[in-house]
Order: sequence, then structure tokens, then C-alpha cells
Amino acid sequence: MNFDRHRRLRVSPTMRAMVRETHLRKEDLIYPIFVVERDNVKKEISSLPNVYQISLNLLHEEIKEAYDLGIRSFIFFGIPNEKDACGTGAFIDEGVIQQATRIAKKMYDDILVIADTCLCEYTDHGHCGLIEAHTHDVDNDKTLPLLVKTAVSQVKAGADIIAPSNMMDGFVSEIRQGLDAAGYSHIPIMSYGIKYASSFFGPFRDAAESTPSFGDRKTYQMDPANRLEALRELESDLKEGADMMIVKPALSYLDIIRDVRNNTNIPVVAYNVSGEYSMTKAAALNGWIDEGKVVMEQMISMKRAGADLIITYFAKDICKYIEKQ
Repeated sequence: MNFDRHRRLRVSPTMRAMVRETHLRKEDLIYPIFVVERDNVKKEISSLPNVYQISLNLLHEEIKEAYDLGIRSFIFFGIPNEKDACGTGAFIDEGVIQQATRIAKKMYDDILVIADTCLCEYTDHGHCGLIEAHTHDVDNDKTLPLLVKTAVSQVKAGADIIAPSNMMDGFVSEIRQGLDAAGYSHIPIMSYGIKYASSFFGPFRDAAESTPSFGDRKTYQMDPANRLEALRELESDLKEGADMMIVKPALSYLDIIRDVRNNTNIPVVAYNVSGEYSMTKAAALNGWIDEGKVVMEQMISMKRAGADLIITYFAKDICKYIEKQ
């Protein structure tokens, strides 16, 4: 018989491990935490099992648990006590993310704090910028200075990476110029420049209390049907100074991750979003899947598609799975 013997490289666990092409490390993981200003709150989010809103005064416990598991990169989302039309809580020196950053940086020297730079959690209308009175849409250009103020205030508090997620045109350029002018030319920008108007974000909006009070975000987030548009967004953000690129969501957009990987040499970040997490958790809680095996297969699929890093609510669980391998 004359045919190829591919099974030769599958004969044992050791053989399979030796020739494995794609790997997942603890260093690849970024752990999201929802921080609230109210004291003594550790509230499980009903649509995100085992994910919590955590008070500033309890934050050290969550960071320590994750750190002890091997996580070194965190992204903070803040829920302020008060909201207003322009999202003031995002850029004040004592904002919730700013306070969370100071707490984290005092705990450990070797962690990275990534600051989500957006206004939606801080506006009383839930949109990602200032609302134009006549169109009732987000005013792109008037929003940009507020994003710059937010980024600068977050870095002043100790943030290592700025991650703007609002999808305003020019946000990378304006934030880069603002950081440089403030003396922070060394701070990288992890752009959410490829962010789709996805139905998979629902549980996040419960967690961040950021559901829009009217309309939707389709005029600034991308149409899920579009593929080439992602490359245009990538080209713009690279030109404007992005250091890393997020693709959000991940599992339904693996083709986009691969396109981005094929068209840039900067780090690519997959955001394993809330709806993806919740669906997997729900299936596992019902006994329909082996959660650990499915989660690890999902993560490998993102890495295989081209992601260097993964933002995921499964980060702590994954660290435990890796230890068992």
C-alpha cells in the first residue's frame, strides 16, 4: 500500500506534545475585573456565573487570588457611584479605575494594569461619548478630547497600557498625541479598533451597567457581516500609532483574527467576550459539556487563528487547567 502515515506522530501523549503547533500559557491571559465604588460589595453577575462586581476595598483579595494562580495582566472596568451626560467619572483623578489601578500597583511590582478607556460605564445614557442634540448619535470629534483626558488620568494613576474601546474615528491618533504631550510616550495603546456591534456583549452590559438607554451602538461599532472593513480599521490604527490590536468578539470572528494576524506584525489580542463565556458556562452547568476541555479547545482555537493574547473571564480557571496538564 502506498499512502501517507500521518498517525505516526499521534501514537502517544508524549509524541503529540512534542509536535504540537499551538500552545497556551498563563502569560497569554488577561483577566477582566469589574470594580465598583460602593464598599463591601462582591456581587455575582447573574448572567456571568463566577464573575463578580467587586468593591475597591475588596479588590486586593481578587487580585491576590489571580496573582497566586499565575496571572500578571489585568484589565479593569469601572462602575462609578454617579453618572452624568459626559462621563465625568472616567477622567477624574479619583475615578474608580484610577483608584483600582493604584491599589493593584501597590500590591505587586510585576503586574500589568490595562485600563479600559471608554465613557459608556460613566454616562447616564450608556453610550460611549457625548450625544449630539439633533442627531441623537455620539458626536465623534467632541468625544475625542474626553477620551484623551481619560487616558492621561489613567496613566497618571499607574496604568501600564491604555485600551480605548469606544470605536470613535481617530481615537488612537488623538490618545497617542495626548499621551505624548503629557510625557507618556512610553505607554502603549492596545486598540479595540476591530470591535463588532455584537449580540454577544449582553452579559457584559449587565456587569458594567452600561446598557444604552436609547438606540444602539451600530453607528460606531462594526457590522458583523463585514470582513474587509476590519482591515481598514487595522490600517488606520497602525498608521495612528496602535501598539496592539484587539479583535472583539473572538469565537465567531476567528476569521478576522487570522486576517489581522496575516496583515500585521504587532501583537493581536482576542477578546473572549461575555456572551461566549456565559454560553459555555451554561452548557457546563447543565452537564452538557466538559467545561475544562471545551474552554481549553476554545482558547487554542483563538491562538491557532493568530491571537497572541486573550482577554477572558476564564483566566483563573485556565490557570488551573494548565497546572493539571
